[in-house]
Amino acid sequence: MMISKVAQRMPWRWASRRSQPFCWSSRTIHVHSKYSEFSVPANLQQQPSLLLTKNTRCCPRSLFASRSHSTGPPKPFVELHGYDLSHPECNVTQNIASRVGIDLHRQPQHPLNTIKNIIEEYWKSKSPNFQTFDDFVPVVPTQNNFDSLLIPPDHVSRSISDTYYLTKDTVLRTHTSAHQTTLLQEGYNEFLVTGDVYRRDEIDSSHYPVFHQMEGVKMFTEQELTNAGAMTVEDQRALVEQDLKHGLEGMARTLFGDVEMRWVDEYFPFTDPSFELEIYYNDEWMEVLGCGVVHRDIVKATGRGTQPGWAFGLGLERLAMVLFSIPDIRLFWSTDDRFHKQFESGDIVTFQPYSKYPPCTKDISFWTTDTFHENDLSEVVRDVAGDLVENMELIDTFVHPKTNRTSNCFRIIYRSMDRSLTNEEIDALQEQVRDLAVEKLGVELR
Repeated sequence: MMISKVAQRMPWRWASRRSQPFCWSSRTIHVHSKYSEFSVPANLQQQPSLLLTKNTRCCPRSLFASRSHSTGPPKPFVELHGYDLSHPECNVTQNIASRVGIDLHRQPQHPLNTIKNIIEEYWKSKSPNFQTFDDFVPVVPTQNNFDSLLIPPDHVSRSISDTYYLTKDTVLRTHTSAHQTTLLQEGYNEFLVTGDVYRRDEIDSSHYPVFHQMEGVKMFTEQELTNAGAMTVEDQRALVEQDLKHGLEGMARTLFGDVEMRWVDEYFPFTDPSFELEIYYNDEWMEVLGCGVVHRDIVKATGRGTQPGWAFGLGLERLAMVLFSIPDIRLFWSTDDRFHKQFESGDIVTFQPYSKYPPCTKDISFWTTDTFHENDLSEVVRDVAGDLVENMELIDTFVHPKTNRTSNCFRIIYRSMDRSLTNEEIDALQEQVRDLAVEKLGVELR
């Protein structure tokens, strides 16, 4: 199978076009917004009661326990699910550690929860045998996240600029597919897995280092194959592909109505053949999800012989931003009543913009290093400013004609939904960004 240049550049996760490749679900959502608003969730400022378990299977997580009502600065996170955050192989920041356990997809009437419920109800209406899981711990073995899904050892998606590592053998899952082989080994034939996933990424209105995915898998029993008269490998594959596409087209109609659809051949390491479903919505073609026939090597490795089946993956934020007309991905983390009261019905409704505060723009210029990656700077900025940062963009690149050194200039836009930011407070944040860029990234400021 030929691999497209996009696939080579952006590996394995279902349906990604921009950040990490071959993603089931892309966070790249083209939304024309008139504003960007957000607020920092109150529960992000709470010290979590971290579970010490390393069980990556079915261990429900508790939400964050409240910290004592101290007026001092929040205490830094020391460990996450029993893993030392100061470990030399760990690149999980304080900002990311604070998001683990919030579980937006499990909060009633939250837009992500609404989309999740609609999809779960759809598949259960087709087959009552579908099992649903939404409380798996996001800390998983590197083996489950990459190797068991046939991700090459040298693939770019494994780099520390793309993935959050607790140790070299343990990561914050980058997709809900990380639980697929475990569930297949445990004998589940039809299941949906929803959860928060983590990827180091750029800063803009459609990208966030934490988002939410849903994975669906269906394996066909011998009885089902016999009833369908699918006795040969070719007949079985045709049956699986037909069932997959028919089911996903029905799901798309449930979400978007009677829309025009098309199937696009794709490449994912864990399915063969692989496809993307696109719909014509709001006068343009939009990628909805990635899917395919579960790769025969994965099936064999889980002890299921040659049993055929299909899998799909999608991003809840991607769908919710389009269906609810939410212009900025940070809004999903808001605790502002003006946001959440709009969705109390549990139905898909159009988001109504409320207040908008002015942005504060700052630039940072520096000589880069051979190992510099934009995602690393994004992590520094997010760890300092949290959700106060709205966008970061490379606006200029210069190569010195004599030394051949490269200089980059990034423009950072800060904005709060709650209030107007002062130049003085943003100057203080920007100074921290500058200091940490030198300390952690080894760049030389200009």
